[in-house]
Amino acid sequence: MKTVIDYIENNHNRYLEELKEFLRIPSVSTDPTKDQDVRKAAEFVKGQLTAAGMAKVEIFSTEGYPIVYAERVMEEAKPTVLIYGHYDVQPVDPIELWETAPFEPAIRKGELYARGAADDKGQIFIHFKSAEAFMNTRQELPVNIKFLIEGEEEIGSPHLDQFIEEHQDLLRSDVGMISDTTMFARGVPSLCYGLRGLVFFQLDVQGANTDLHSGSFGGTVVNPGFELSKILAAMKDGNGRVMIPHFYDNVREVTERERQEYARLPFDEANFKQAFGLKQLSGEDGYTPLERLWVRPTFEINGLESGFTGEGAKTVLPAKAMAKVSMRLVPDQDPDTIADLFENYVRLLAPPSVHLKVTRMHGGKPWVASLDHPALVAAAEALKKAFGKEPVFQREGGSIPVVATFAERLNIPTVLMGIGLPDENAHAPNEKLDLDNFYGGVRSSAYFLDELSRADL
Repeated sequence: MKTVIDYIENNHNRYLEELKEFLRIPSVSTDPTKDQDVRKAAEFVKGQLTAAGMAKVEIFSTEGYPIVYAERVMEEAKPTVLIYGHYDVQPVDPIELWETAPFEPAIRKGELYARGAADDKGQIFIHFKSAEAFMNTRQELPVNIKFLIEGEEEIGSPHLDQFIEEHQDLLRSDVGMISDTTMFARGVPSLCYGLRGLVFFQLDVQGANTDLHSGSFGGTVVNPGFELSKILAAMKDGNGRVMIPHFYDNVREVTERERQEYARLPFDEANFKQAFGLKQLSGEDGYTPLERLWVRPTFEINGLESGFTGEGAKTVLPAKAMAKVSMRLVPDQDPDTIADLFENYVRLLAPPSVHLKVTRMHGGKPWVASLDHPALVAAAEALKKAFGKEPVFQREGGSIPVVATFAERLNIPTVLMGIGLPDENAHAPNEKLDLDNFYGGVRSSAYFLDELSRADL
């Protein structure tokens, strides 16, 4: 591996300049005016994968933005890794909070600032460069490799599952690899082995057909804001436990080994509270903060609106109230089942005096991997070699739906080997990526390919 790692170390400056070129493309998939820029990013990815020595590189059209696929499959007997990432980025608003232009990469104190630096251009770039390092030193890869890079992740990947379903033979692999997560903390290389799922709803409650004067009509006409508040208040008890009937029926409990792994993590509750200006933490009684974040399901109100919310006073009796709510799910909760349970509960709680509209929105399945899976063991060894210390195992409270899709459609586990940091503002102004982590990520990816070649999959 020495020649491969030496090649990586000798090419830091070129990697950085090429990544900057990638980051200058404003590939904001939510903005129709950036259509050509998003497609330009796909072409850039194609060029990178071609330069990395892939034997086949192709851009597949979808009804939305294209998917870039590449592969180098030389020996069927070798393990095959499928690397997923995305080249689209979040909008930059509010632009006035950026210290430097979001699409003009800038380096400050060893960190690269630009939209997409951490999510996900910088992270997928490490795999382009590790493959290139093998091809330019050994003229071959230690494993078969496939790339699946999409341009719609930031808008919910509306065409990805269909593509995977229609191209299962093309994508057939032994293990998936995704770098779109974070390390637990600075200086703590981490592997994520579990993700929560998601169910999202909008609730609309209607009373009268127009807003009314609260003095003239209050006390006789139903108040949708009040009735919606009662519905929402009935979702949790005083101990933080979700009150939807049968909500916990299939929740998989945290294991003793997981608790031991979490105990190794440098989590400081006092610092956590201070960072966000909190007086105290909340959540389900009987569980630690990390367990609440990773291995327990939740119910949250994400948005709430009713009546007059402007400056001053207006004694109005609102005609409508609206709430957006979500439930984070854990193995083995099924999103469709939980959605049915929630909807039934809401309809039971809603009084006959209001009109209730329940709208199901997007969702995703939870996922967890075995800590003993050979691919995860290989990734742990790769991180140890690249960063010089034992990695930690963690879960994340968010969702990456494609991980569940890989498990269901391709029947493969996925390694989540992120190099981002929790404070890198992935969806906020001044997004950044630590350059030491970036270069360490290239080394990690290279070591992972090498370790995977010897894994008993």
